[in-house]
Amino acid sequence: MTHLTVTADPTRFLRLALASDAVVTGVNGLVYLAAAPLAADLLGPGATLLRGLGIFLLLYGAAVGFLAGRREIGQAATRAVIGLNIAWTLGSVAAVVFGLLEFTTIGAVWAIAQALTVGAFAELQIMGLRKATR
Repeated sequence: MTHLTVTADPTRFLRLALASDAVVTGVNGLVYLAAAPLAADLLGPGATLLRGLGIFLLLYGAAVGFLAGRREIGQAATRAVIGLNIAWTLGSVAAVVFGLLEFTTIGAVWAIAQALTVGAFAELQIMGLRKATR
């Protein structure tokens, strides 16, 4: 009888969390960049700010995707991603709560929804990093 030995990749969950973050972030960046005037009308913050955010998100998404695809995922780089995701989450909530940007109602809901999504990615990445470093 032939036996199949399965060895689990301890970084698989972390890779998936990082790759998912990269895709969602990149798509969001593309939308902000490609449809800035439309998004500005819907969300409130100006088109110039949204274009800048779009460029940032595209670059950040590419960097997170690069990290997810590396043969070895660096702990320091992963912690940096987690830290930036937490900062984005807190900053988004603060922007809404303290009226730092002129959000429409839809924009405020969108910003909070984004904050929750990015916070969830941070939590998944924390879990993935713990699994990978056991």
